[in-house]
Amino acid sequence: MTDTRADDDHLIAHDVDAEPVESNRRLLVGWRGIFLAAFAALYAALHMAALNGLSISGLTGVSLPLLPQFPVETWNFRIVHVAGALMLGFLLYNAYSFSNTVVSETEARSERKLTGWIALALFVPALLSLGAAFWFSVQIQGGAMWNGIDPAVRFREVWLFGMPLFLATAGGIALSWIHSAERDRFAMPDLVLCVCAVAVAVYLIAIYGTSMRMSTGSDFAPIGISFAATAGVALIMEMTRRVAGLALVVISLVFLSYVFLGHTLPGFLNAPPFSWQRFFSQVYTDAGILGPTTAVSSTYIILFIIFAAFLQASKVGDYFVNFAFALAGRSRGGPAKVAIFASGLMGMINGTSAGNVVATGSLTIPLMKKVGYDKRTAGAVEAAASTGGQIMPPIMGAGAFIMAEITGIPYTEIAIAAVIPAILYFVSIYFMVDFEAAKLGMRGMRQDELPRFKAMARQAYLFLPILILIVALFLGYSVIRAGTYATAAAAVVSWLTPYRMGLKSITKAFETAGIMSIQITAVCACAGIIVGVISLTGVGARFSNLLLGLAGVSQLLALIFAMMISILLGMGMPTTAAYAVAASVVAPGLVNLGIDQLTAHFFVFYFAVVSAITPPVALASYAAAGVSGANPMETSVASFKIGIAAFIVPFMFFYNSALLMDGGFFEIARALLTATVGVFLLSSGVQGWLAGERATWWLRVLLVIAALFMIAGGFVSDLIGLVLVGVIYGILKLLHPKPGTTIPVRGMD
Repeated sequence: MTDTRADDDHLIAHDVDAEPVESNRRLLVGWRGIFLAAFAALYAALHMAALNGLSISGLTGVSLPLLPQFPVETWNFRIVHVAGALMLGFLLYNAYSFSNTVVSETEARSERKLTGWIALALFVPALLSLGAAFWFSVQIQGGAMWNGIDPAVRFREVWLFGMPLFLATAGGIALSWIHSAERDRFAMPDLVLCVCAVAVAVYLIAIYGTSMRMSTGSDFAPIGISFAATAGVALIMEMTRRVAGLALVVISLVFLSYVFLGHTLPGFLNAPPFSWQRFFSQVYTDAGILGPTTAVSSTYIILFIIFAAFLQASKVGDYFVNFAFALAGRSRGGPAKVAIFASGLMGMINGTSAGNVVATGSLTIPLMKKVGYDKRTAGAVEAAASTGGQIMPPIMGAGAFIMAEITGIPYTEIAIAAVIPAILYFVSIYFMVDFEAAKLGMRGMRQDELPRFKAMARQAYLFLPILILIVALFLGYSVIRAGTYATAAAAVVSWLTPYRMGLKSITKAFETAGIMSIQITAVCACAGIIVGVISLTGVGARFSNLLLGLAGVSQLLALIFAMMISILLGMGMPTTAAYAVAASVVAPGLVNLGIDQLTAHFFVFYFAVVSAITPPVALASYAAAGVSGANPMETSVASFKIGIAAFIVPFMFFYNSALLMDGGFFEIARALLTATVGVFLLSSGVQGWLAGERATWWLRVLLVIAALFMIAGGFVSDLIGLVLVGVIYGILKLLHPKPGTTIPVRGMD
């Protein structure tokens, strides 16, 4: 084993990927903490087993009826996946922030006593609905006829299952909002919601295991499906509100309202009328909640969350950040460049822009402020860099997996296509940061302030899990098999470090993964509601027709409109949900314009990602502002400026598909070279800095024009861009115009 303890005093980053503790998260101790940890670990471990087709009976040769048998039927697996995340979430996350409690302890105790008794009363209908679901399951398994037109079946489903479930779900959610919860124990209303989540899952698994699965959306569908789906939607939206904020919930409510009000709207928004029973009997199927978003969260996403948890246990996140400091810390404005490298590396194992900001920004933002960046710029740099982590191959957050699921394009092809756009994004941020540092005359960090590069190089084996993942993918292994090998490699590699993973560490990693999966599972399920509305009402097709109409006037205008819709849909939403919704609304329209499917989805994906730094609602920028102490809106405007190239890159690969690796070697190489020069010129124009001198406003305009010519990708346009650059350089070096001056003209003062 290589012992690196002697070098620890030179390390800067410690526990950068430690799990954050949200303000509404319970801090459970004693048996409650043990129970939740075991539940979370079991939840993640069962996913790993199911994805790899393992079971205890298969491994031991002993068949027991209560042991899970794999592979699990697809719909059942997704139902259990969502229900398990809901139960974990309600046990762990309170309905509101604990810091918002303003009542005295005496008042809180009195209120808890009252709401506790009400919650106990709500357990009666919750348990009744759960018992009815089990009873129905037994009857169905026994061969009982079960359909939506039998009055006896309908009566039992309404009064023994549906109405009690409605009462318990609505009452539990409402009661959780007023219940004065204690942070070190479970809340009674949330336990009621856990029972409701199980009742929904049991009923749906029972019904979907019969031919009634084909009746959804028709009069033959049992009404209990509509009751279960309505309660399930309410539970998913409440959990999403707790873990991801109101933005996605509000958008979901708008789409749900459209289902029942769309027939009253004029023009292209007009939709056919839907009854409550018809819509909700279909939304909790693979046309909605159990569709592509949940399919991905229950397979690829949770697999890579487990992978990230294993990397976290072996301290690879710390190594990534320390390696970035050793590599770039001494250059001018060093910590800002470290943020770029570290966020790119961390982005491979962190599924959200805001999470990436918190993980690396807590270290890089204070150091950026130390070397001279103001707090607004420090936060903006970290936000822009962390957002880029979502487009960094091979993992690319979670959006790439959904893209593969929706388009049917192999994941490896998507990862390869993302290489050049990711390079352009990070190169542009690097130029922006470097020019800012040059203008302000910043220094880098001293050698004695940085980790030793030689020590970091000796630990390069910590990149092995990532390398194994990439190699396995390109050798043709499935994403699940490649991710499993990479996860096992993370455990093996840990034995070469002081943080060797034993049974306890592995169990802790599974626990961490289970908890980390709550947010993304809730978000994907909630996005599935929106996807279901889009697919069932046909509003996506009407948006496609709108884009076709705009393209008749100008294809560029249609692309700009698609960009704005993608950003608007993504504002305030996690990347995964933002892309899933935009892919359903916007991407089909672009494909109908004749745009290649991969290009269309990448176009939408990039704008869904950069919505995290787009004012006025920019999640990554707001998270960075929380760390830096700057004004959130000012930080979002600054991060938008720093990441400006990201808003150009999608148009670049639309007009030049070689940037998505579509073409010969020399064509791709030339496209990369000229696009990089174009991004350099764009950054130079935005920052007003070229060849060691400040540029006047009109030279900055010329630089941006030259950049656009270089970005266009044609031979003639590249030549025009180069000529413009030569002219600008000559003016700077020969005439030395100062900012605020004009070009001197012969014969005039």
